[in-house]
Amino acid sequence: MAKGQTTVSDFAVAPRRNRASEQTATQEDAATKPDATPTEMQAAANQPHETGPLGGEIDHPASRVIAPTEEARRERATTRALQREESRVRLRDLKRARDRESKHYVNCPLDYDTKKRLEKAALENDVKMTVIMKAAIDQYLRDNGY
Repeated sequence: MAKGQTTVSDFAVAPRRNRASEQTATQEDAATKPDATPTEMQAAANQPHETGPLGGEIDHPASRVIAPTEEARRERATTRALQREESRVRLRDLKRARDRESKHYVNCPLDYDTKKRLEKAALENDVKMTVIMKAAIDQYLRDNGY
């Protein structure tokens, strides 16, 4: 079979089940159960079925395990929102602490020769110029008792 000649009719497709026939089949099954009393069968037949999120679906007990109640969903959403908020606050505090430690700039003019020596030292030792300057300032302050 060539690619261009394939159609939908070439594939076997199972027919869709009718929801109304499923409901009558379940009611007939309930009627044939020996342990069900006639009043229970009549009450089951008269109860309106709740519609699920898709409108036409029947709410089966098994689907309640998958889809929790509205209260449980709301509680879980609230818990998740609180966790996200706490995480966001912790992250913000960490960023602020890091910024507090690292953002105290000192602006100092260097002559051309000193700047070239600093660049050469940074390149040869594979470190940033700011690291060398921090170490030099720290050493100077330590030597002078500060």
